[in-house]
Amino acid sequence: MTVHAHPDDEASKGAGTVARYAAAGVHCVLVCCTGGEAGDILNPAMDRPEVRARLDAVRREELAAATAAIGYHDVVMLGYRDSGMPDSEANADPTNFWNADLHESTGRLVEIIRRVKPQVLVTYNDDQSHYPHPDHLRVHDISVAAFDLAGDANAYPDAGPPWTVDKLYYTVWSRERVEAVHAKMLELGITSPFSDEWFERPSQDHRITTRIDVSDQWEVRKAALLAHATQVAPDSPFWFGLPDDVAQTIHPEDVYVLAQSRVHTALPEDDLFAGIDGVGS
Repeated sequence: MTVHAHPDDEASKGAGTVARYAAAGVHCVLVCCTGGEAGDILNPAMDRPEVRARLDAVRREELAAATAAIGYHDVVMLGYRDSGMPDSEANADPTNFWNADLHESTGRLVEIIRRVKPQVLVTYNDDQSHYPHPDHLRVHDISVAAFDLAGDANAYPDAGPPWTVDKLYYTVWSRERVEAVHAKMLELGITSPFSDEWFERPSQDHRITTRIDVSDQWEVRKAALLAHATQVAPDSPFWFGLPDDVAQTIHPEDVYVLAQSRVHTALPEDDLFAGIDGVGS
């Protein structure tokens, strides 16, 4: 089970991993916490009045197309509005994710975990200082709490029988990936979208415990990103600045931090299910 903040996050964070496991027969479920209603339209070709008028519906349609491309078996909407950025109008909305009662929002995720019964839960990092979006911060908060409380019979007694998740992972946007793409662009004479600010951010690479080979899933990730047409332009230098045949050879892995494990596993790992009996890559 992966927990994401908005439609498009499931395409940009770990899409190859989910595609790999789904193809191998692992039941994969996405929990999307908001509808992404407050997101900007980042693709000029989609910035049209008829799109803006129904942006919430468009983003759900994009989510459906992206998750089908990745191979998710189920998508569960947690049911909150996009919180927008701090001090924005959207951020003041009492119905948004950030302003929701933390006990209530955690309980919604606990109920989903108990119903789905995942062995592995993937969520956002505890250090999000590089991009402190309120919804991303809240995804981390409820995921860590639900990881513990889903197995506690005394917590949320009306949310179904307790279920203990074996492992909790954080996604990581690695410095090594940025450096590899940046270097290849410069080598090929392509203008890199990575400014100095990218390399001034604290690196999380020393925390990486788990690397998943997704070299065969590059096209799936690209298809999922392109499905989010309001967010990702097909000529985006950030996502598609390198030629396809080159891009899929640059850092062809998704990386994670194993945050908690209730099973024995040896680090480093190459499988999110390492240590879980009867499951693996």
